Amino acid sequence: MDAAYISALSALGGATIGGLASFGSSWLTQRTQLCFAHHEAIKAKREALYTEFIDEASRLYGDALGHQKDEVADLVKIYALIGRIRLVSPRPVVPAAERTHEELFPPTKRNICTVARQAHGLADRGNQTGQYGKAMSEEEVTS
Repeated sequence: MDAAYISALSALGGATIGGLASFGSSWLTQRTQLCFAHHEAIKAKREALYTEFIDEASRLYGDALGHQKDEVADLVKIYALIGRIRLVSPRPVVPAAERTHEELFPPTKRNICTVARQAHGLADRGNQTGQYGKAMSEEEVTS
């Protein structure tokens, strides 16, 4: 083989390897940035949800301290927020939200909600949103 061919092939091989290294490096950088942006977006959504939960719990607690009114409609949003927390939060957060709810609202107020559910015929089906939220959390862990 001629020395010119060896030189040309070496130059082409080096250029190919350099191009592939540059492509791999930029691809890896782009992938890392997208993954980081995705995790930041999830964290921002969770933070907004937690803020909404804290605001609603504080508002309900202030209402409970200010006057004695037992309306089930006031508790609907806090139950919905706990359901959303079950869907998107890590496992330790869910019991903490449930404990917060239990500590803020005495059993007598929660019993009103149980009576309302029984009156509407929902008690025999159980807590559907809780079961759904747990199933979705388990699915997220396995995928």
